Amino acid sequence: MRRPFKGRGLRLAAESQRLINHAQGMLQAASRLEERGWEQQLDLLLQKTLKNQHQEHIDAALDHLFKSQPDAYDILIDAVEANSESCLLEHEGATYQALLIAAPILAWTRFAIPSGALSAEQIAPLFSHLHAHVLADDARLAIAPLLYSIDQLPRNHVETHAAVRRMADAALKGATLQSPTDLPETTPFLADTRYLLAAIVAPVGAPLFCWQASANPPDRQQALAHWQEQAGPNVARLLPGCGIDLLLPDAFFLTCREADKQIRPASVKAAVHFLTHALDAQPDRLQAVIGGFSEETANGQIDEYRISFLPRPGDEVVYGLVWPLYGDENADHDTADLSTADAPPTRAPIQDIIHMLNDEGIVHIKHHTEIFPVEFCDDCGAPLYCDLDGELVHAEMPEESTQNATHLH
Repeated sequence: MRRPFKGRGLRLAAESQRLINHAQGMLQAASRLEERGWEQQLDLLLQKTLKNQHQEHIDAALDHLFKSQPDAYDILIDAVEANSESCLLEHEGATYQALLIAAPILAWTRFAIPSGALSAEQIAPLFSHLHAHVLADDARLAIAPLLYSIDQLPRNHVETHAAVRRMADAALKGATLQSPTDLPETTPFLADTRYLLAAIVAPVGAPLFCWQASANPPDRQQALAHWQEQAGPNVARLLPGCGIDLLLPDAFFLTCREADKQIRPASVKAAVHFLTHALDAQPDRLQAVIGGFSEETANGQIDEYRISFLPRPGDEVVYGLVWPLYGDENADHDTADLSTADAPPTRAPIQDIIHMLNDEGIVHIKHHTEIFPVEFCDDCGAPLYCDLDGELVHAEMPEESTQNATHLH
């Protein structure tokens, strides 16, 4: 199940109640035909709600179901995401389907990760590589002329739906998209994700992606390898001074969640690399303290781990980063999951973190087993990290360090 939906506490409007009823109907359906009937009603209602920009009704329904019926919540959030990242359009007497896709770029550096407007010359090779290695043969494409940071992505489902409609219309008409001018500032991190956003358009029922083709299609891994090999040099020129890794362009919400997961190891790598230069110390002269944090400590669920970095010897936290947990990740188990005989064992998140730190040369690690409240600095808003004694403190680089610290997520 997904992590808790942080919706606002609203009284249920009639539209919210209908969304809840349709999701519950799908959950309780005893046949596929009945389920599809409820799904069609839910989709139609969501399309109307999104078009009318009633985000608050969606939020209220999601918040209610998360608290009262998690299985119905999963059904509703899936439907909300599917309808907000896609749409149907009429063009020259034909009906087309459109899907908003994200092409994530994992980036890490000791300096600054660029974001912002892209020129037509920078977009052109990416347009060609998407057509060649990701899209189905007859699909049309429009790419937003912007390298997005996470702060600049659509903030909710209504904004996402508006974006895909605007970009799909441009793809059908062959129009040029304009870069927005009122985007939020990009928060600086040493390891972060940048996104290319695009809309794929095809006639209803036709394939959108190359791996949907009927005759000898590449699989997703082959498509990813071709995208990385061919588009990688073009993307690298957009991010000078950065190490990068390209993920497969795919549906917006799922792909953004995957990027959130994949950036975490890069954040650890970037943090250790930064500290060895800033403190002029090898990794074995650093130590790490890991604590589990929760917004509601009484429920025993860990929402994120925070990793504190300290010099050895020493007890002052000089740096910190946050390792959030997503989806089905379970922090409750400290041992590998061996329940499925045919599948390889999976490590718990804390094991992944320790393994990653070890790979970067940090072997002195303390893990506090208690759960800490999610707290931030009252003055600057930075997360607070646990020290060796389990006290929550601000991460502060020593004055004699050669570089200024930048908070990592």
